[in-house]
Amino acid sequence: MQLLATLASAIFAGAAAYINIVEHPARMSCGTELAVTQWAPSYKRATMMQAPLALLGFVCAVAAWLSGSSVWWLVGGLLLGLVVPFTLVVIAPTNKRLLSHQLDKRSEEARRLMRRWNRLHGVRTILSVVALVVFLLST
Repeated sequence: MQLLATLASAIFAGAAAYINIVEHPARMSCGTELAVTQWAPSYKRATMMQAPLALLGFVCAVAAWLSGSSVWWLVGGLLLGLVVPFTLVVIAPTNKRLLSHQLDKRSEEARRLMRRWNRLHGVRTILSVVALVVFLLST
């Protein structure tokens, strides 16, 4: 269970960091309209990968803790698992607005939403990296 939790966390953290450090700045450099247009399918595809990884890592970490591993496995699992409710509660309104057909993709609002989304996604990146560090230090 520890190996699966660590692997899921590492893949999630790597993908999340890539999005913040490489993909999002690259898309924004193409202008707001194109960035918003590209963001939608990218976000949907990333969700299909990252949500299961977060849940798998969480479940495996909790299972490791329940099987007698240190409380740090629970801590790491909770940190990684937090990305799901954070996304559903905190980021969802921004996502919904970015996906809205009423949004003018060339507007200042669209640019602000994209910047906000990147900052909020950064929280997911930090949570997953910290979870990974906790897992690595607990082995």
